[in-house]
Formats: sequence, structure tokens, C-alpha cells
Amino acid sequence: MSQRFVHLHNHTEFSLLDGANRIPAMVGRAKELGMDSLAITDHGVMFGVMEFYWACKEAGIKPLIGMEAYVAPNGHKKRSGREDNDRAHLLLLAKNLEGYRNLCKLATIAALEGFYSKPRIDHELLRQYGAGLIGTSTCLSSEICRALLREDYVQANHIAGMYKEIFGEGNYFIELQDHRLAEQERIRPQLLRLSKELDIPLVATNDAHYLCKTDHDSHELLLCIQTNDVLSNSKRMKFNTREFYLKSQEEMEALFADVPEAIGNTGYVADMCEVELAANRAGMPLPELPEGETPGSYLRKVATESLPRRVQECDEAAWERLKFELDVIESTGFESYFLLVREFANYAREQGIHYGVRGSAAGSLVSYAIGITEVDPLHYDLTFERFLNPERVSMPDIDMDFEDARREEMIQYVTGKYGSERVAQIVTFGTMGAKAAIRDTSRVLGKPPQEADRICKCIPNTPGITLEKALEEIAEFKQLVASDPEVREIVDKAKSVEGRVRHCGVHAAGLVISGEPLVEYVPLYRGNEGQPITAFEMGVLEKMGLLKMDFLGLSNLTVLAQTVRIVAETRGEHLDIGSIPLDDEATFEMLGRGDTTGVFQLESPGMRRHIQELKPRNVKELSAMVALFRPGPIKHIPEYIDAKYGRKKPEFLDDRMQPILEETYGVIVYQDQVLKSVRAVAGFTLGKADLLRKAMSKKDKSALDALLEDFLKGCAANGVEQRVAKKIWTRLEPFAGYAFNKAHAVCYAILAYQTAYLKAHYPVEYMAALLGAYMEKEDRVITLIDECRRQRIPVLQPSINRSGISFGVEGSAIRFGLAAIKGVGTGMVSSLIEERAANGPFRHLYEAAERLKPMGATKPVLEALIKAGALDEFGQNRLTLLGYVDGALSFADSANRDRNAGQVSLFGEGEQVADVVHYPELPEAEPPDRAQLTSMEKEVLGVYVSDHPLRGYERLLPQMSTHRCGAITELDDGTPVRMAGVVSNVRTLVTKRTGEKMASFRLEDFSGQVGVIVFAKTFAKLGDQVENDTVVQVEGAVMHRERRNGGEKDIEVRLDQLQRLDPPLALDLASPDSMAGTVVIQISRATEADLKRLSKLLADHPGDYGLRLDVLVGKQVVPIFPALTVDPQDGLIRRIPKAVPGAEVTVMSADESKALAHRP
Repeated sequence: MSQRFVHLHNHTEFSLLDGANRIPAMVGRAKELGMDSLAITDHGVMFGVMEFYWACKEAGIKPLIGMEAYVAPNGHKKRSGREDNDRAHLLLLAKNLEGYRNLCKLATIAALEGFYSKPRIDHELLRQYGAGLIGTSTCLSSEICRALLREDYVQANHIAGMYKEIFGEGNYFIELQDHRLAEQERIRPQLLRLSKELDIPLVATNDAHYLCKTDHDSHELLLCIQTNDVLSNSKRMKFNTREFYLKSQEEMEALFADVPEAIGNTGYVADMCEVELAANRAGMPLPELPEGETPGSYLRKVATESLPRRVQECDEAAWERLKFELDVIESTGFESYFLLVREFANYAREQGIHYGVRGSAAGSLVSYAIGITEVDPLHYDLTFERFLNPERVSMPDIDMDFEDARREEMIQYVTGKYGSERVAQIVTFGTMGAKAAIRDTSRVLGKPPQEADRICKCIPNTPGITLEKALEEIAEFKQLVASDPEVREIVDKAKSVEGRVRHCGVHAAGLVISGEPLVEYVPLYRGNEGQPITAFEMGVLEKMGLLKMDFLGLSNLTVLAQTVRIVAETRGEHLDIGSIPLDDEATFEMLGRGDTTGVFQLESPGMRRHIQELKPRNVKELSAMVALFRPGPIKHIPEYIDAKYGRKKPEFLDDRMQPILEETYGVIVYQDQVLKSVRAVAGFTLGKADLLRKAMSKKDKSALDALLEDFLKGCAANGVEQRVAKKIWTRLEPFAGYAFNKAHAVCYAILAYQTAYLKAHYPVEYMAALLGAYMEKEDRVITLIDECRRQRIPVLQPSINRSGISFGVEGSAIRFGLAAIKGVGTGMVSSLIEERAANGPFRHLYEAAERLKPMGATKPVLEALIKAGALDEFGQNRLTLLGYVDGALSFADSANRDRNAGQVSLFGEGEQVADVVHYPELPEAEPPDRAQLTSMEKEVLGVYVSDHPLRGYERLLPQMSTHRCGAITELDDGTPVRMAGVVSNVRTLVTKRTGEKMASFRLEDFSGQVGVIVFAKTFAKLGDQVENDTVVQVEGAVMHRERRNGGEKDIEVRLDQLQRLDPPLALDLASPDSMAGTVVIQISRATEADLKRLSKLLADHPGDYGLRLDVLVGKQVVPIFPALTVDPQDGLIRRIPKAVPGAEVTVMSADESKALAHRP
């Protein structure tokens, strides 16, 4: 028996927000301590197993693969009451490949069948899948330790005996731990007794949750983040000693000097474990092949036969390119992969599912020839080597985008074709970035949110920025940390949790497909909606050789598909979106105007501005703009535009780079250009160029330094001066890390063009499709309705007799869909439409209730329909209809009851009687005023349709705002903003920490809406002014807030100041009376300072209205006619009495016969 010590019980950061050990550091520390073996045993999961396995192998340490499982006392499927939530711990280690596979199965069943707060197994599952596993009794949370703490030795003895029987002789161990806890000391004699009486060997472990003793505080921070608690709470979940770290053998021997065999047995257990995973690789499924064909022969046959049909000028160069690609594909062994993806593409096409391919795969002529892609790589000069080359033998990526509404259909097809046990979506892990670490740490330390905002404001939004790097590069941040001890404490503690795994989720696109059951190779976990996902992330699966696909749901493809369907229905035209002309004048004119709302990739304010300046004339220029509008390259957009228009001469630096950069006017736009340039001037091979791309992307300084040396040598060998070579390198380096590959940019540019084409030629249909695609996203619907108004496309309220499920086209207008009404539900909407189709339109509230009540219509459903305006066509106002809902439902019950009774007792067999029902007249109530009407619509539609609370404020809003509500998503954290809009969704709450009140609300203008947070101190001053349906001006700062479950950041505004706005003057500029009118200002007294203020105010409001000052001099009014014309609606009338106290303002018609507005 070996007498060395091995750590058998260790938690990594994949014991989410509990384990603090990063795998590379833990393996490195074990190496430092002279250990030859190490285990990974995370809580209930196997997320980090492969990363741990490879790290150990690289370090020369034997990896022991395990898991600390949760055991449900009453069966893993039972989910009721506290007893079922009182799960126990059990340590499992794999002895061999069979044990590893059983461990995968147990982890999978625990997640998919036994999840109840945590993934759980039970005793029966252990009996079924216990072969090849070693078990230990674990910590104080084990069944045995809990029984002993209850002083129930008999039960503990029974459990230990049961586990000995389950795992088999010599495969179960009593685990001893000593963290200087009183409970451990109390039960230790009983554990030793169990070991002796049942002949179960002992092992000593330390349940390591962090690396060194000094990491205890960092671990406590993680626990508080996990439990949403603060460090100052004495009753919070915590580890009560600082002993849960990776101890040395000497420290462990000192703790267990009385039982040395517990130390020696750890080495014995390590020797029992022999798990080799390198050869544990699942093959990919086989494609469907005609008899007598191999994947290689069939791919070559299909590509060769299809090329002449797909390529217009199928010359010798095209055939040579095809042969080269086929040879590379065959030499790398990926023929089956291409044929499988072709099957997916063919199925989508057959089912009418719009799809696209993005990324470097569009550079493959084979992919184009066999129908996977629709982008001709010869026409756009796309390189195959960026996708696959003989020196880069890793699994190629063909990433596919589908209509988001039908992505699940594609997943179901693949699952049905290959079997549910062979297909799964993929896990993704969210880590704490610099700002998230600051916000979490600040909260855990009990600091107010404003403190975190103040610190985060100094940290740039640069992707991958770390706190350490921000301290090096940002002087303001460095000064803040140096000058403020509280900030320094937050930053120092945040560094210890920065970068750690915070949560897991489902990858937006990833799908893994295996030729054999996945669970034999990969444990599965439970996705957000209970779906099976792999417990290994995408990079791990690729390294294991599994077939990984990207199936991304893209809303823009749904919009394309829906527009085509609507055009077919309303115009009878059958559009083939893949065949539209790519040089359409109207489309490019629209883009040149910056009319890009709703256009894929081109609608952000920054992009719109650049597109207006560029005025693109072809897809290649669109592609360049898509590629340049990214961190890093974005600063070169002006250079690109100036070079296009001849305002700047392109600089190529070396003649060999001219053909590479000519298309983009001398500006490096694509990754491909970087790779081609280093090959042209420095003679890099394909493999070395790809190494450079990766090193630049990761900003790997040591790798870059070595490659720079090679680059300079290569340039010198090719006759490039060192000065020029260094200049070329300096130009190339910033781009490689951020730039798109060209194929990806071209794919996105074509999709952008297609959406722009539809908007230019089918604006009503396209906007209806857009609204339907984003129906559940209020912010987006607000923006799109504003765009419809700008295009003079009427957006009509829902109609019980005209609306479909989604937004539809009605003549030259767009009609709201019934599914957009909150509280009605898609099931009810479908039933309503079916009933309408079967029995005709609805004519009366009582009739609607009678027909819909049997389908489940309730009072809230009818009220929602009324508030949305869907029953306006019945001829009564909405308040009238709301007042009769109860009566209508009672009538429906009575009518349906009578009809049912009559059908049974009166009708003869086969007879039918036409019922003639007279519905009662509904006396009219007072109609709702404008505020009531808009409030109803906002409540049930989320947007204002028939009117808007801001109507009349249109010309005032720009002066009162630095930003529109819908345009803050591009702003940096901490950016000061001033906005005006209408308040909705006011919520007040009491803070846990101080018991103070705070609030949140939504602020909406015509462009969209934004969340506003009112922290306690501000609420104390301004809380009484925060009220729904009021029009206000707010001042504050942008906040980027991490969501607790990951995903996109919430971008909100922190409120600092709020001012209510007076109702706008009732001045109708469209009225004939108002044309060329006059603003009359009556001044009874004024100081020189008053007149100076007035003069500046008038000059700041130029317009078409004349101006007359009626000044009281003594007892006589003297008219003065300044040589100014003004705009009375730009807040001028409201502000004049504030500039000159006592002044009265009147707006007169052109002939001064009528006062259009008056402000005393």
C-alpha cells in the first residue's frame, strides 16, 4: 500500500459560486506540492472534467475523475416538501472507463430527471450504475454524518453497510475530514467505529474549495454572490474556518497522525483509478449515400455535377479551385461532414425554411456547388484557406442561421433523424467581467449601487478588459483607486473573483451530433427550459472530435420569410429573395439617405451616420462597412470613405499588398487581408499565418513577439526594408483581433441588402413582418411604430373582425394582431379566428361573449380586447363596453345553457333550427378622454396606438434631450444623459439592507423606452414626482447592469434629477389660420437684464412667425417690430414669462383676427 497522500475531494469554479479553484492553478499547486495524482469532485456536475483531465496530463499528474453527488433520500424524482430538498452528499470517483461512463449517466439522470434545486440521484440509480465507481462518505452533509450528528448510530451503520454492498468490497471508504469544526470532532470516534465494525477502509480528505489559506476571503465573497447576501450578515451561509484549502501532505499527516492509514489509503485509491479518455471519442453520424458510393466519391460527384449550374463563368480556374478544395477536404477526412450539412440545407429548403450560412464556410466553392451556401466565393474573391487548409486540421465550422421561429423545427428534424440520445444543445458558461466583479463585490460589501456606478464609469467597455489592465491604461481609474481607500478595497476584492465562472446557460446556436449515444462520452445537463444540453462547452467538444453545428435563430430571416408570405397574400407576387437584383438603385438611394431603421446590421445611430457618409453603391462596400463597424477597425471608417471619394490617396506600403487592399481603398478591412499580406511580404505559410491570427486575437504577447521576429526575417528575405516591415506589422496587428473574415462580412452584407431591398420596394409588408417578429419586445415595437409614422404607414388598432394572429397588411396600412394584446393568449386568439371563419364576423359585445365563452373567454380577456380597441367597431365607446362585460358573460352563460337544453329536448334527429337572438341596446357612458384612452392601450398593448401622451411635445423634445430613449444602447456605462418622455410601470420597493424606499419606472418617447432606477437618496427627494402617465424630463447616467442568470446586459438610467413638463399649448401648426402668424409679447415692465434674456431666447428659436412686442410705456402701449421670425412651439411661449416676469404671450393668426394660443 502506497504511503503518499492524494487529494481526493476538491471543488473547482465549476461548483458554481462555491468552488474558488481555477483548474490550471489547482493543478499547478498540486504539482508544487509534489503530488502525482489529483481529483476533481464538483457538486453534482462534471462541467470541468475534460479541462481538468488535459491540464493534469500536461502537468504529468494522474487525473482522478469524480463528482460529489447529491443523493435524494426518497427517490430522485420525488419533489415535494423539505424532506425531498434535504439532499445528502456522496463522493464518486471513476476507477476505469466503465466507471467514467456510469458517472456520466448518473450526472445526466441527476440533471434531467432528478433536478430539484440541485441535480439528484438515489440509491437505486447507484445500484444500477455503480460498476466501475468508488464511493466515499464525504462531509458533514452526508447521510452517515447526519445520522451520527442525530446520535443515530444504528442508522449510520445501516447506510454505511448499504453503500459497501452497492459499490462492492474495497470500493467504498469512510471519509475523515478535519477543518477544526466541533461537529467533525464530535462524530470522528463514531466514524472510526464504523470503519472497524464494517471493515470499511478510511480516507482523509480536505474538501478543498480554494487554493491557499489566504483565499478564504475570496471564497466567502463568492458564497455571498451566490446567496445574494452581504458579508456583514452574521447569519449568512459561510464556512466557519479557514481550513478548506489544498493542503500539503505534511499538513494532512499532522491532522491525521492518529490514523496514518487514512493518509496512505488516498494513494491506494489513486492507484485504483485508471481512466484514459484520449481514445474515448465518438464518431460522427454517416450521411445518406447511394449504393456503391463512399463519402469521398459521392461528395466529388455531387460537386462536379453541380458546379456548371451554380457558377455562371465556369472556367478552368473554377474547376482548379473545386479540385483543390475537394483534395483538401479528402486529405483532412471531412467528406462526411460536408454531406451531412448538405442534408440539413436540403431539408430546410424543402420545408420552405429560410436559412443562411455565415462565417468562413462561405469561402468554400464546394459548399456553394453542393447547395450549402448561396454566396459565390469566386465573385466576391473569398478564400477557402480561411475556412480549411491542410495545415489547420481542425473540424471546419459551417454555421447556419435559420428563421428564429423555425429553428426548433430544424433541431427536431436532426433529433428525429439521429435519435434524441445522440443530439443535444451545448452549455455555455458566463464569467464575471471587470464591471460585473465590481458591482457584485460592492453589493456584497454593503455599498450603495451608486458607488459601483462611480467605479464602473472609469472602466472602458473594451472587450476582455481586466481590472489590472484598466489600472495600467486608465489614469482616471488609477487615480480613483489610489485616492479612495473604500474604492481600493472594492477593486482589490473584485480582482479575486474577476473572470470566475458565475453561471451556466444554453449556447445560442450550438448543437452537438454524435454517431453513438452521447452519454457514453459526455455527461448531459439541464438547460434553462429543462432541455438536455452537454455539460462540456463547445471548445471541449470540438477538441474531443464531436460534430458540433451552429444552428442560430435569426429574427431577420423570419422577417424575410414573412415578408415574402405577406407579399404573396396581398399582391399575388411570388418573390424569390435569392434572385433579387443586387444593384437596385432605389435600395442604395434609401441606404444613402440613412433610412436604415429595421435594416439588418445597419440601423444603429453610429452605423446610420457612416452609411449616409459612404452612400454605398454595391454589396462589396456594404460588406466593408459591416466589417469596419467593430472595435478597433471602426476608427478607419473615415479613411475608407475619404479614399473612396478621392479625398485621400490609398497607401499600400508595399507593391505586393496593392492587389490585396485595392478593393478596400488601401484600408485593411478583413482578417483575410491580414493573412494574405503576411504571406505576400513575409512568406508565411498558411499554418503560420493562422497562428498569427490566433495570437493577435488573444493578444498573446509572447507568441506575437516570436512571430514578429519571424515576420521581420521573412520580410528581409523578400526585400522589404525593416522600417517598412515594422510599419506593415503596426498596421496589421490591430485588425486581426477584431476584424471579420471576409466571407462572414459578405454573408451579413447580402442579408442587410435583402432587408433593405424589401423595405425600399415593399415597405408596408416589410414593416408588418418586422412588427410581427418583435411583437413581444415593447421597446422594439415602439421604435418600429415610430418608423411607420415617419413613412406615413398607418398602424391600426386590433380588430376582432379584421386582425389575424400577428400584424397584418390591410390596404396600405398595418393592422395590429390579436396576439399582441396582453392577457388574451395565443390559444384564445386561434380559437377566436377559427370561430370567426366558421360563423362569420362578430357584431355585438353580448354576441362575442356568447360565442367565445365556451372557448374559455373570461372577463379579463374581454376587457383586454375592449381596452385594445378591438371591439370599437361595435359602435359603443370603450367605457360603455367595459361597463357591460359582466352582463355579457351572464347572458352568454344563460344563452348557452338554454341552447344546450333546447338542442336535447326540442330537436328531432337531424333537425337544425336557426336561432334569432336580439341583443340588448347598451346605453352610452361618457366616452374616455385622451388620457384614459392612451392609458388603456398602453396597459394591454404595451404601446400607444390611436394617440400618444407626447403628441404636441414633438418639437419640444429635441431641445429637452441629449438622447432619445431608444438610442442609449450604444452609450458607455456612466454616460450622462438628459431625456424627456412619458412615465409608465412605476414600481416602488424597500431595500433589504437599509429598509429605505427606492423605485424604478419606464421612460418612453417616440423612439423607444428605457428603464430608470431611482435609488433611495434620490427617491427621498423626488419620489413624490414619479407617477405613471406624467410627461417628465430626467437627468442621470447610463448604467450597464449584469443579469443574474447571464445573457445580455440591462442598460438603464440612474435618475439624478426629474422635472415634470407642462402640457403643450394647443397650437395646431397644420391649421390654415396659423400660417405666417404673429407672436405678440405684452410687456408691462422689464429690466435691462430681462430684455437681454428675452433677446437671446428669441434668437434661439428661429421660425416662420412674425414678432411684435407691445411694451407699456407710461400708460401707452408702444408696438415694436423686431427684425426676427420665431417658432412658437419650440418651448418659446412657455419660457418667455420666465425670462420676463409678468409678460403675456399670444399667438395670432396671419390676419390677427384670431388668437391661436395664449400664455398669461
